[in-house]
Amino acid sequence: MILADLDLDPLLTAILAERRDLVAAWLRGEPGSWGALAAQAILATRRALGRSLTDTERRIVWQALWDHLTALRRDEITEGSQS
Repeated sequence: MILADLDLDPLLTAILAERRDLVAAWLRGEPGSWGALAAQAILATRRALGRSLTDTERRIVWQALWDHLTALRRDEITEGSQS
């Protein structure tokens, strides 16, 4: 299987739902939170593909995770400004 065949959205959404503590830490800017989430994303993708990822694939997964996290931060800011 190749990375392009894998839908990363549900995989990353599940990680973020399971690791709410790390997401909250990332939102607060706590050191180590990004690395821990990135590692979880890589491990989950590796399991789904059944193989190690190439450097390029890792970067794609990291970018997708970053996009998910920044969307969460944007939502949090938007919700906070409506209060």
